[in-house]
Amino acid sequence: MRLAGQLRPGDVLALVGDLGTGKTRWVQGVCAGLEVTDVVNSPTFTLVNEYDGRFPVYHIDLYRLADAAELRTFGLEDYLYGAGICLIEWADRAQELLPPAHLTVELHHL
Repeated sequence: MRLAGQLRPGDVLALVGDLGTGKTRWVQGVCAGLEVTDVVNSPTFTLVNEYDGRFPVYHIDLYRLADAAELRTFGLEDYLYGAGICLIEWADRAQELLPPAHLTVELHHL
């Protein structure tokens, strides 16, 4: 939630971690800090959930995408360079497409 106060449209946060490390829970905290009132859940099957808050929020989950070609087909770059904040789970699958000025957050099991 505290990090949300520093975020601005165009920011990209790349979340990396194994299954069950809390990526979606972390996104829920950021969204709460951005004043998102919708239920925030994993977009594993829809790929992207869009939320309205202080700024538009794009919650992206790349778990089911196989390769860079699929990433380009679904329009990832439109979100990366859009007017909102991108929170990307499994972002390591799109490393070559991420803008140079992004923040990577690695989550691990204790």
